[in-house]
Amino acid sequence: MKQAEKAEILRVADRLHSASIHLLRHLRVRDRESGIGPAQLSALSVLVFGGAKSLAELAEAEQVKPPTMSRIVAGLERAKLVKSEATREDARRIRIVPTAKGEKVMWEGRRRRVEMLAELISDLSLQEVQKLGEIAETMEGISRKL
Repeated sequence: MKQAEKAEILRVADRLHSASIHLLRHLRVRDRESGIGPAQLSALSVLVFGGAKSLAELAEAEQVKPPTMSRIVAGLERAKLVKSEATREDARRIRIVPTAKGEKVMWEGRRRRVEMLAELISDLSLQEVQKLGEIAETMEGISRKL
């Protein structure tokens, strides 16, 4: 790969990184309506969209230490958004699973974010919307590599 190509890839990666962070920061405004804090909402998201996890797996996914995750999960349990269950294979192993209420909170939050983003996108031309669709598909492919 030529130096000019590497420089262009880095330039595009930098712009994409910055744009993604700014977009998510603005969309997170709607998360306040869920009634729970960002750390709890993030952990709940991992469980709702990624499935049940042990405390250690959840801490790793959220890049926090297990004691921190214990406090986050305790708050989610008090709010009845998650529950702890023993696994079928080993009753000593505990999995954290979202409750129906937790799933509802997460899906409603996602709907609010998507609606806000759709409102912003609605100002674009059909051609720009289609281009964004192609970019989203490319980004999904990139994220599957992670």
